[in-house]
Amino acid sequence: MFKALVLRKDEAFGAQIESLSEDSLPTGDVSAQVLYSSLNYKDALAITNTSPVVRTWPMVAGIDGSGVVLTSDSPDWHAGDAFIHNGWGLGETRFGLLSERARLESKGLVHLPSGLSALQAMAIGTAGYTAMLSVMALERHGLMPGCGEVLVTGASGGVGSVAVALLSGLGYTVVASTGKLDEADYLKALGASVVLDRAELSGAATRPLQKERWAAVVDSVGSHTLVNALAQTRYGGVVSACGLAQGFDLPGTVMPFILRGVSLLGIDSVMAPLSLRVEAWKRLAQDLDLVKLERMTQVIGLEEVVQTAQALRKGLVKGRVVVKVS
Repeated sequence: MFKALVLRKDEAFGAQIESLSEDSLPTGDVSAQVLYSSLNYKDALAITNTSPVVRTWPMVAGIDGSGVVLTSDSPDWHAGDAFIHNGWGLGETRFGLLSERARLESKGLVHLPSGLSALQAMAIGTAGYTAMLSVMALERHGLMPGCGEVLVTGASGGVGSVAVALLSGLGYTVVASTGKLDEADYLKALGASVVLDRAELSGAATRPLQKERWAAVVDSVGSHTLVNALAQTRYGGVVSACGLAQGFDLPGTVMPFILRGVSLLGIDSVMAPLSLRVEAWKRLAQDLDLVKLERMTQVIGLEEVVQTAQALRKGLVKGRVVVKVS
């Protein structure tokens, strides 16, 4: 038997720690012990039942995790191998990793890079992995240090915090937008040059084109914030969209795309191909300052997850939350 955070929706929704048997696990060619998981915004939506994240009931929560392979039918994985898993429907259509045991499909696993511990991997987690995918997308579009200011929205959250640390470490001038101005010192310690009040971006856009400022943007907020960021992006600039904390609507116009040649890049972390995942994790191990990572990270136990998810959903949590599972 093992412990897991189980979400049920019978007569009413419930989220609680339960003891499960190995027989309850889904099919898969790798069995694993989960050491750490993390809390991401999608986890918070699922655990608080405030968005239709979960598609199959009951569900074990947790979209990511790190741990050790116990048994494997895959030639690519062996007992004792350290792994990272992100996405691929975990916590949505397959049992997730807020669980001491898991049965997984080997195609979704990434070997833990040299230089990262299992805890550090989940301090990065899906949020930080998404931030890295965003940075890589901007780079593929031609962004280089010296091009100008790079805006990071939702900067005190998980994606935003890692994006600020990554971009500043790579030599970019980072402007951090946040609704928590009391966290300005935290964001500057991560590498932000300037901290903006999110109110400057979160209202309905007054004009389809605004004063040009940003060479690039990492946006985890969506809705009006993304529209204003697009309207302020410089000619030929690039914006990555990787979140929807404010909303999934896009109440703007095509003017930035047509008259300024701005590019909007969608970032998907859930179904990204394995080659891209491996590259992202290799870059994270290489480019992310682990001192900054520790500064943005708190560690909780499995029994604290539901309460912390409620706080995360309300925007009351900064940085990254690691869950010590086993």
